[in-house]
Amino acid sequence: MNTKVNYVVVGTFVAVLGAGVLAIVLWLGKSDYRGVYDRYYAYMRESVAGLSVNSTVKYRGVDVGRVKDIVLNPENPEEVRLTLDILRATPIKVDTVAVLETQGLTGLATVNLNGGSRESPILEVAPGQEYPVIKTGPSLLVRLDTAISRLLSEEGLTRLLANLNILSLNATAVVDEDNRAALRQILRDLSELTQTLAARSEGVDKGVRSASQAAENVATMTETMNKQLPVLLERVNKSAAALQTMTEELAQTGKAVKSAVQENRPDIEQFTRQTLSETGLLVTELRQLTGTLQRVARQLEQEPSSLVLGTKTPQRGPGE
Repeated sequence: MNTKVNYVVVGTFVAVLGAGVLAIVLWLGKSDYRGVYDRYYAYMRESVAGLSVNSTVKYRGVDVGRVKDIVLNPENPEEVRLTLDILRATPIKVDTVAVLETQGLTGLATVNLNGGSRESPILEVAPGQEYPVIKTGPSLLVRLDTAISRLLSEEGLTRLLANLNILSLNATAVVDEDNRAALRQILRDLSELTQTLAARSEGVDKGVRSASQAAENVATMTETMNKQLPVLLERVNKSAAALQTMTEELAQTGKAVKSAVQENRPDIEQFTRQTLSETGLLVTELRQLTGTLQRVARQLEQEPSSLVLGTKTPQRGPGE
């Protein structure tokens, strides 16, 4: 019984040790089997020095996969075929471009994927291809090398010399005698202006102080206005409210007057037809009565006794 128990313990220990070793190997190899990968090809026409198997593949700087294999293209020895394992969730589009990038001074290279617009379709396997092929672009070193080569070529040097010659001629034309005389005049004017300012530095200082004082006054006035403005606005609001109230009251009064006129319209029309005509007759009679009273008053002034004795009979003349 003891022997069988020892075998079980040993077997368990070996299984645990094997699992631990496998985990360490996977960790050291930087393998990640937590996701599902898709395989792509990329063909490079430049040197892939510094790039190795298991080098990082990045999409806009984010790690998305590894370089699985690096071989010469069997169909074209001038190209290097890269086999890339990339996470399936990575948006590899038709316009995605693979570019080699060197990591600092170490010389190690990675594959960086750029492009991939939102409107572009997903990259798929073309007829006759084993895996989808990602387009490639020149690296920064290749672009610099190409630019320098073009610059140092015979045509580039000729163009550079021609441009330098044109620049020299333009510089000569700019600094001709007339322009040099104008430049000397400008320098003299600047010197005179500087001397004038130095001679009137006290006045300039006063002007600056006056401007500073004016700015302070404006700031003080602005602060005062900021303090008084709310009170003024409150008063304006109260006045507007009172005016609105008065307007509403006048409107109500007008409505009341209109309503009263509408209600008393028959009486007013009857007054206009009857009472006004009778009033006219009364005024006429009053005028007649006033005339009679005036005549009586004049007669009393002339003969006061007539109020008691009555009116004297006028004397008859001869022959009557």
